[in-house]
Amino acid sequence: MKTSKALIRFSLALAGVALATSASAQTILKFSHTDQQQGARQAAAQVFAKKVEEYTQGRYKVQVFCCGQLGNDPKNIEQLALGGIDFTVSATGSYATFLPTLNLTMMPFIIDSYAQGWKFYDESKWLKAQFDKAPAKGFRFLATWEAGFRNMTTKDPLNSPADAKGKKLRTFPNEMMRWQLEAMGFGIQIMPLPEVYLAIQQGAVAGQENPIDTIASNKFYEVAPNVTLTNHVYSPIPLAISEKTWARLSPADQQAVTRAAQEVAPFQRNMIRDNDEKLLADMASKGAKINRKPDTEAFRKSVEPVYAKAREKYGADVDLVLSDAAAVRKAVK
Repeated sequence: MKTSKALIRFSLALAGVALATSASAQTILKFSHTDQQQGARQAAAQVFAKKVEEYTQGRYKVQVFCCGQLGNDPKNIEQLALGGIDFTVSATGSYATFLPTLNLTMMPFIIDSYAQGWKFYDESKWLKAQFDKAPAKGFRFLATWEAGFRNMTTKDPLNSPADAKGKKLRTFPNEMMRWQLEAMGFGIQIMPLPEVYLAIQQGAVAGQENPIDTIASNKFYEVAPNVTLTNHVYSPIPLAISEKTWARLSPADQQAVTRAAQEVAPFQRNMIRDNDEKLLADMASKGAKINRKPDTEAFRKSVEPVYAKAREKYGADVDLVLSDAAAVRKAVK
């Protein structure tokens, strides 16, 4: 009996050592983004984290830092390239600091629906070639998640470019976005997302532009109640991993992380698409004025010079993007 109890105690001790060793061997990976806790980006990041831990049998645990805790989008991408963080998810235009041609994905009015956008990002040969350049810049794209179409929230009503004149609008640091907003008549103010609400409230800017999910999660409609559905840019958010992190993973763990990222993509895409109307209704119930039918043709006409300006800088790439986008629009109505 004594021998049996001793063996049991010894076995339990060994199990404890094994568990401790397993816990200490778990590697923490940092995932930084700028969305709020109630946003779809955060929800997807949490699902991704669970899948990574599951598919690597607990060897890796993804710790998610939301709300710009570790930095704004440009800082996150810089840290990603340096290996300071392991994952981030941001608009394609934010990655253009390292891959300038990705500015072309921000050209105005080239995608008309979610179905078109998903097909373009999944099948465009031009875009795949650009994404393939990323590892040499210090990161690689794992999957394309969703942010939605970008729209305006302003203090005063906005129906056409005539209403934009003399108004200062906040946007993120992206060349193509600056060109088109200035072409519409806005003055531009670049600032980090967490500073925008207060800037509108204090009158430093007259409004901002972002996808519906971002507008809702940051409550911009409270200080800029005129929500105008311009849909001027389709803005998905590719998920990227630091190339330094990737190089440390075994082939099996690389496959596991990629699988997790790609499995979350349809979940996150559908969440954004399906939530747009719910979020608009909720904002309207809280006092937002939703303009569903601005003078879209006037906005489209105002940004026509942007395509010529893009050709001057990016040459033949512009027509490759427009050709892929046109083929998608023809295939998916």
